[in-house]
Parts: sequence; C-alpha cells; structure tokens
Amino acid sequence: MLAPTIRVEDYLDGDRYVVRAELPGVDPAKDVRITLTGENLRLDVVRRESHADKVRTEFHYGSFSRLVPLPAGLKQETLRAAYADGILEITATVGETEPTAREIPITVEHGGAH
Repeated sequence: MLAPTIRVEDYLDGDRYVVRAELPGVDPAKDVRITLTGENLRLDVVRRESHADKVRTEFHYGSFSRLVPLPAGLKQETLRAAYADGILEITATVGETEPTAREIPITVEHGGAH
C-alpha cells in the first residue's frame, strides 16, 4: 500500500503561478501549515479522525507533508493562500529572472601592494 500523500497540481497562468492541493475534511485554520523553505513550499496537514462509530473507512488520517518546488523568478512577497470546497489554492506572481551567468567587471586600483 502506498503512503498517503497530498495531491497537488501547479501551473503558470501568464505571470501568475498557482498551486492547488486537494485537502477535503480539514480545518485550514487549525490543520494546515504552509511554509517557504528555500526554493520550495512545504505543506503540512493533519487530518483528524472523527470519533463516530464506523463500519468501514478508506480515508487516511494523520499527518502529511509535501514539498512543492517553486519556479524561478517567483516573487515570494506575493504569495497568498485561500481554501474553499476542500481545495487549498496558493498563488504568487512570477517576474523576470535574474541571469544566472554574467560577467563581473574588474576595478583597477592604482598604487598599493602588488
């Protein structure tokens, strides 16, 4: 049996990056934590089991986490999250990326030690 995971989809919509996670049956105020760790979003979720008498359950309960790699150029200060109808949606703006290779100018100083 595979370990339960948080199912996500992510996509770019123009300059907007969107991550959607299926999280039915959780209270986002108490059971969901989103943290930025370097170049990743980390989702930590707790799904609590109800105390009703059950004949059968195929639901997964407990703690789950997921790392979602972020695209280059994501403006971290624009990250927002909303929860509705069992779906957590995280959005952010993506801008121009800084070049990864560039020439470094040399300043020539006169005098002093060689």
